[in-house]
Amino acid sequence: MILNRCIRIGQILLFYLMLLWLGGMLLLGNIVVLPLILTPKSVRRPVVQYCIGAICRVFLSGASACGLMRLDLAALDTLNRERGMLLVPNHPSMIDAFLVLSRVPRAVCLMKASIGSNLFLGAGAYLAGYVPNRHPERMFRTAIRRVCAGDLLMVFPEGTRTTQQPVNAMQGAVALIAKKAQAPLQTILITTNSAYLSKGWKIWRPPTFPLIYRAVPGERIAASDSLATTSSALQQYFEGQLTRSIDPALTL
Repeated sequence: MILNRCIRIGQILLFYLMLLWLGGMLLLGNIVVLPLILTPKSVRRPVVQYCIGAICRVFLSGASACGLMRLDLAALDTLNRERGMLLVPNHPSMIDAFLVLSRVPRAVCLMKASIGSNLFLGAGAYLAGYVPNRHPERMFRTAIRRVCAGDLLMVFPEGTRTTQQPVNAMQGAVALIAKKAQAPLQTILITTNSAYLSKGWKIWRPPTFPLIYRAVPGERIAASDSLATTSSALQQYFEGQLTRSIDPALTL
């Protein structure tokens, strides 16, 4: 009992140190890449995307080495060879973008506008060319143009973190972008054993360790002229593949 308590205390202290380390890397990264704002987009975007991916990968690798996480993400590496498509993961927790970007740094995120003013994420996201959702019409035009230019656009088709297992209802935005860009939707199946950073979970609230995350490419779905048909195909696929995206019984 005493040994278990000591282990738990040690894990929590290490967990807080890891979060501080992540915050420091993100803040320093924003400062380091800021001068790139003077360079052309064609130069700065791939450089900053690589830096963001490297920070995600270093953090996850560190957490794994410390025993706080167990990860199965390597299958995502195959997506680095692709061009001009949408990456559509399910979204059980806030860490999902980190999981994908750590292996597919070329991915361009469709992001919440509030991230643009975030001290730790804003400058990097802007310089990487991520697409904010502040103005919907501009967002759609930019997203479609980027996919047509060959970018991998990552969009969470649920629109928010999962609150209804295994996935929420699919939103129409992803289907519209895919239709207009005439691009396929590459599904990504994310599962975890923990509700950490799920809807309503604060980042500083420690979970039970180890956190387990698996992310693998799923089926590639062709966009239909009917938005409802595309959304329905995504819904049926995710529900058919996932019993639960947050499954306490998940092991690696």
